[in-house]
Amino acid sequence: MHKAISLPFLLFFLNFSAQVSKDDLLGKWISTDKSVAVNVYREGNSFKAKVIWFDERLGSGTPMNTRRDSHNPDLALRNRKVIGMDILQDLDYNPEDKRWENGKIYDASSGRTWDTYAEIKKDGLLYVRGFWKFAWIGKTLYFKKI
Repeated sequence: MHKAISLPFLLFFLNFSAQVSKDDLLGKWISTDKSVAVNVYREGNSFKAKVIWFDERLGSGTPMNTRRDSHNPDLALRNRKVIGMDILQDLDYNPEDKRWENGKIYDASSGRTWDTYAEIKKDGLLYVRGFWKFAWIGKTLYFKKI
């Protein structure tokens, strides 16, 4: 009898704990390697992320508050500051797959923009996959909510 009660409870708990809602993406996240922190916000039905901090020892060593988007292919944007810049945009929530899809992620260190999707795994980490044409050609970044 005890086993019969435990199994349905366990299945319910596992199903409940794996639930992800559209707005779970909102808030501040820091990469697991502690190189960058972003603030994810919603604009209309899509989600964006703005750089709020990064490890200034990376790259050129230029202080965080003066680092510019110097690798941007658009010359008119090369003078904008990296802090406060949107690096993630146009993510839309897919309730069937419980993930955010069809977005773009910008890599300021290379000046490249990639297709992207994001999902929150059972361990609570945010997985952001940037890729070129096919999801298996790319890189995954991992973030923890702060």
